[in-house]
Amino acid sequence: MGPVSKRSPIIAAVVDLVLVVVFCAIGRRSHDEANAVAGLATTAWPFVTGAVVGWVATWALYRDKFDAYLIVPTGIVVWVSTVAVGMILRVVSGQGTAFSFVLVASTVLAIFLFGWRALARLLLVTKK
Repeated sequence: MGPVSKRSPIIAAVVDLVLVVVFCAIGRRSHDEANAVAGLATTAWPFVTGAVVGWVATWALYRDKFDAYLIVPTGIVVWVSTVAVGMILRVVSGQGTAFSFVLVASTVLAIFLFGWRALARLLLVTKK
């Protein structure tokens, strides 16, 4: 299945970024951290940066047959980049990267970034 429309990569990127920020907001909330915008921005920027890197990499590598709604390769590349770059930037910026956090972040982000793509593809196939 090809792209739904010329705007679909933009919509998909926005969905990814919103879900990354939701992940960060849930994490802050579950640890009773302040819900201020600045605090959320501090938590989210490494992961948002990672997601953007993943989008750029996916576009560069698969430009000729790019489909933002595919789990493989788009979802995988964006997910790996979001987690890997996000954790590296957290270390560089002095934020925590406990092993349990890496596992939880990897799992939740996989569910978010793969899950919406699976649902979207299911709904799009069902509409045909």
